[in-house]
Amino acid sequence: MKDFCIIGSGISGATIANTLSKKYSLDLYDKARGVGGRSSNKKFNKNESFDHGAQYISPKSIEFKRFIKKLIDKRIVKSWPGKHVFLNTDKKEDKKHIKIIGKNGNNAISKYLLKDINCNFNSEVIKIFNKNNIWEIYFSDGSIKLYKSLILTCPFPQLKKLSKKYIKHSFVNKRIKMDANITVMMVIKKSKHNVSSYFFNDKILGWAGNENSKMRFKSKNDLWTLQSTYSWANEKINKNQENKELNSKIMIEQFFKLTDIKKTKVLFSLNHGWKYSSSSKPLKIKSYWNSSLNLGVCADWFVGPRLESGWISAKDLFKKISK
Repeated sequence: MKDFCIIGSGISGATIANTLSKKYSLDLYDKARGVGGRSSNKKFNKNESFDHGAQYISPKSIEFKRFIKKLIDKRIVKSWPGKHVFLNTDKKEDKKHIKIIGKNGNNAISKYLLKDINCNFNSEVIKIFNKNNIWEIYFSDGSIKLYKSLILTCPFPQLKKLSKKYIKHSFVNKRIKMDANITVMMVIKKSKHNVSSYFFNDKILGWAGNENSKMRFKSKNDLWTLQSTYSWANEKINKNQENKELNSKIMIEQFFKLTDIKKTKVLFSLNHGWKYSSSSKPLKIKSYWNSSLNLGVCADWFVGPRLESGWISAKDLFKKISK
């Protein structure tokens, strides 16, 4: 029986798995088809892809800046140069506000941290049960796995559903609001624009990124990732599955309306809804660890909406486990 079971391959799961693996045996599980969580990268073809989750990293804390510097030196991540435009607002781009992206996709950090970890994908946890200080993990395929310790890195609503029986801390009873986001990946004919990203001051569109500008591939077309505002997605997300075509059309029409890019035929589009994208209100704790049950929780929503928040939460949990 291994020491730890870790649920989730996003930045929190990947970070805690990497640090724990230096001392303990462990396995990682994720219900998705691949690594990265909210930093997912969607393949369009063999070479071209979309960062349809977290768009870039802008390190704030000293510790995370040092970590990112190491990854730059190892060529895991790189800077994203170019023209980043703020539309319909007085706000201008802060040149000191650096934008870091994965060399081959924004799931690069998780991939790097998990390269020596036993990862299991398409593995959805539906129930957890603690019996005689052993964790029984029940999966949707009917399998059951046993572990000495359990780490959960899922969004708050999913965490609460799985583990409220075992977590007695006050944070689990709080009304933590997770904002939604709707992302549309689209391919259009090549244009002569030179913009890397747009930040909108709009009720529907929040952001649009030109994947070609990330210098990962060469294409005869332009690949764009469009992301909605939280408020618009919160209204639409519950019916996004059945209204994907309509919601995509609305976002694409808004993109051409707000930018100086000439409206053209959309060669491909794909809609992805993030029901639990992020939480903007940090808690008073950065992570949770119950040493009597060997149950831990780390996630970005403890600290804030940024990808860095998940890393900070995981580092904090490791300190608690190591005490």
